[in-house]
Amino acid sequence: MSEIIASPSTRRLAREHDVDIQALATRLGRTTIAPEDITGAGSAPAPAPGGDTSYWDVDHSQYGQVIEEPMSRFAQVAARNLAAAQALIPAVTHHDRADVTAIEDLRRVWKPEARSRGIKLTALAFHVAALARTLRAFPRFNASLTPDGETLLRKDYVHIGIAVDTPHGLMVPVIRDADRKGLWQIGAEIADLASRAQARRIGPDEMGGGSMTITNLGGIGGTAFTPIVNPPEVAILGITRTETVTAWDDGTPRPVPMVPLDLSYDHRVINGADAARFMAHYTGLIADPRNMIV
Repeated sequence: MSEIIASPSTRRLAREHDVDIQALATRLGRTTIAPEDITGAGSAPAPAPGGDTSYWDVDHSQYGQVIEEPMSRFAQVAARNLAAAQALIPAVTHHDRADVTAIEDLRRVWKPEARSRGIKLTALAFHVAALARTLRAFPRFNASLTPDGETLLRKDYVHIGIAVDTPHGLMVPVIRDADRKGLWQIGAEIADLASRAQARRIGPDEMGGGSMTITNLGGIGGTAFTPIVNPPEVAILGITRTETVTAWDDGTPRPVPMVPLDLSYDHRVINGADAARFMAHYTGLIADPRNMIV
């Protein structure tokens, strides 16, 4: 094959990721290599971090009937990005939970007003508001690491991504400037973005530039999971179904609704103590939402 055409930054990226540019170009059948080919965001599959995966290519039909279901281009791009993130980011997940008694009380009290406004004020709106304020209090989480790992870019804005499960794949529309918006506006935007994501009417400009993403499985179930960090963000917050936990007040049992929370973070930027302090602040806001309403 002819000499490979690749910029110095692309060659440096290849060295950092231990990728053989010559072998990659041969596999892709071309002589020009771009950064996205190295990270797995290009139009062809990225080289597997663990080496050759040809042994995965199995004729499953020899064991029984199979049905072929082509992956959409959208799903293929998402899969490559997730695989690259999982392979390249040293991620850790911190598990916690928060008392949602006060939030559920407020939602009941405000239900008539929500109905009059035409807004469904879900618990997710409180989580977005709490996360936005916690990111302001802990700016290291509101940042991105440059591809060479040498510079941390701290953001002076707070945009919260909301992962939406749709028939055509996972979409992550973003609520802009969430730290400057009230619960009613956040609730309305969540409903609007989720509805348009389901209808595939979300524009590219509504899906990029997030500070941090929330992935919420509370409406489905589960007690905990380990969400994959959504690069170039450095952390992601997972939420599962609220459960009733027995708390003790001076020897008297009391049922308390607690929401399980899972914070995955890039350990190159955030350490365990940072994550614990971040979640202590966050769970405090969820337990007493008056602190984020005022």
